[in-house]
Amino acid sequence: MHYVILRDDDTSAFTPPACLERIYRPFLDRGMPVNLAVIPEVRTDVRTPDGWLEGYLTSGRGPSTPLAPIGLAREIVEYIRGEPGYHVVQHGCHHDIFEFGGTDRVELARRLDLGAQFLGEAGLGRPRAFVAPYDRMSRAAFVEVAARFDVISTGWFEARRLPRRWWAAFALKKLLGHQHWRAGGEYLLSHPGCLLSFRRPREQMLASVRKAVEGASLTVLVMHWWEFFRGGVPDEKLIGIAHEVADWLASRQDVRVVSFDDVAKGGVPLR
Repeated sequence: MHYVILRDDDTSAFTPPACLERIYRPFLDRGMPVNLAVIPEVRTDVRTPDGWLEGYLTSGRGPSTPLAPIGLAREIVEYIRGEPGYHVVQHGCHHDIFEFGGTDRVELARRLDLGAQFLGEAGLGRPRAFVAPYDRMSRAAFVEVAARFDVISTGWFEARRLPRRWWAAFALKKLLGHQHWRAGGEYLLSHPGCLLSFRRPREQMLASVRKAVEGASLTVLVMHWWEFFRGGVPDEKLIGIAHEVADWLASRQDVRVVSFDDVAKGGVPLR
């Protein structure tokens, strides 16, 4: 059996519910859970290294305040709460550049707890999984996150960024060639990059997804809702490819789409 986790990043107070609905309805209607990495209190002036506002800000509309808690956007909150197929993951706190790449454990803990508070106040519960903005985490961040969450999803792992007490488990993971592993009771999941992205050749996307899924026991497929609606304009071709992925996943009897919560409960084998 091949297991798949659908992870969508950057839902915030700026995300139009219609965008998520357009992308993910074919998945939800087939009973496939979609894990939304939600920014608890998004900073509204975050820019890329080349000076442009981040796409998750320019692809939707939100408050003009410096910081926008997800609870201010009742429409997106009620949409998420009304669809049982959505599972909320905590995505940092403000989504600053490399927000969890620092070494100040007091500040890291403050942001983690503040983020959890905003999600709870919005009625989105307390997630069991964490995704760091830009998939960047320091050793101090791993320590603080592991104290609060059961599952960490990121792009890759490096020994120099991991708690030393995890090194033996990490060495065994490397020796066995596993993508995912456990340490200190934590489930640590990597992913093969954003395979469904406007930055990739479109004619190869579906084949890339199939190769990733068929080549692993568990694959985390990462998407960003705003890439399908850059500047608020729907990318019909990219949306169509996502729906082709939904069709393909549904057609496979040996593929099961699961949530991070399923992993946290111990119901998904890691290799």
